[in-house]
Amino acid sequence: MEVLITGGAGFIGANVAVGLAARHGDWRVTAVDNLRRRGAELNLPRLRAAGVGFQHADVRVLDDLLTLGRFDAVVECSAEPSALAGVDGSPDYLIQSNLVGAYNCLELARRREAYVVFLSTSRVYPIEPLRGLSFQETATRLELADDQPFAGASRHGIAEDFPLEGARTLYGTTKLAAELLIAEYRDVYGLRAVVNRCGVIAGPWQMGKVDQGVFTYWMLAHHFGRPLSYIGFGGAGKQVRDLLHVEDLVELLDEQLGDPGRWDGVTANVGGGRECCLSLAETTELCAELTGRRLELGVVPETRPGDVPSYVSDCRRLFGLTAWRPRRDARTILADTQAWVAAHEVELERLLR
Repeated sequence: MEVLITGGAGFIGANVAVGLAARHGDWRVTAVDNLRRRGAELNLPRLRAAGVGFQHADVRVLDDLLTLGRFDAVVECSAEPSALAGVDGSPDYLIQSNLVGAYNCLELARRREAYVVFLSTSRVYPIEPLRGLSFQETATRLELADDQPFAGASRHGIAEDFPLEGARTLYGTTKLAAELLIAEYRDVYGLRAVVNRCGVIAGPWQMGKVDQGVFTYWMLAHHFGRPLSYIGFGGAGKQVRDLLHVEDLVELLDEQLGDPGRWDGVTANVGGGRECCLSLAETTELCAELTGRRLELGVVPETRPGDVPSYVSDCRRLFGLTAWRPRRDARTILADTQAWVAAHEVELERLLR
């Protein structure tokens, strides 16, 4: 098996590359990345040590990809992942990377007759319907109620038949547009592909930021004593996200790569679900416990553009197709993240300046 991983020096891409290489000594795994994101350079020694080939290439440039040779499968992990990308400036890089880049990856796969494993996002679900859900407010979180005003929403979370009408952030739009391209490539060219709509993926080697990688961002702030605030929805920190350990994701992608015939045509939510989700307030308590540092958090009541009070993945469609289940709980995810931060404190402190 020859596997190409785009965005291969990023958080998910590098973990997938290293994980696949460790599991399959007879596979040729190649990672490509433009190294634009700060911190990506920390993954290059990991890739080399794992026996993963690395090529400096940009998914925005089709010719870059066509020079890479033949592959049996393309795992499309490249993306500008910020939900706020393009809000205060040009959307050019976002659209070129996420949409044109996805098109270029599909063209590479079509020409090489390769199977595509595509990492999409829960951000394909639109903002206003998510804000209009019914919640029960507890002391620490907003809990999804049993009765909801929209199909595809329940106490289990958000399912794939949730309505798609409406705005969803430019990031979510580029990923949904890429999903539509995949459907057309399957129909017209017979391309084999699976689409994973991922919730928050977390764990070691994530360079968390305020608008992406929130659980790592929270842990980094606690470890280094950096300022932190609850933003939006009254500033109570009760908004909820599910989270999935990156190693759990690697295990699922490994299964999908091993059986293209069974996974071709599937679009499914992939996340921690109701069993593995946290509010920001609950995350604060866990981070304080794990680091021994308790922060005085600021409060910004105003809600940012594109933010939602809760997103939890309803993964029942996925679970009907596989025995795979997330194996690592929220405490384990944060503890693994803390251990990684402590082990790489010097490099991370430099990156955070």
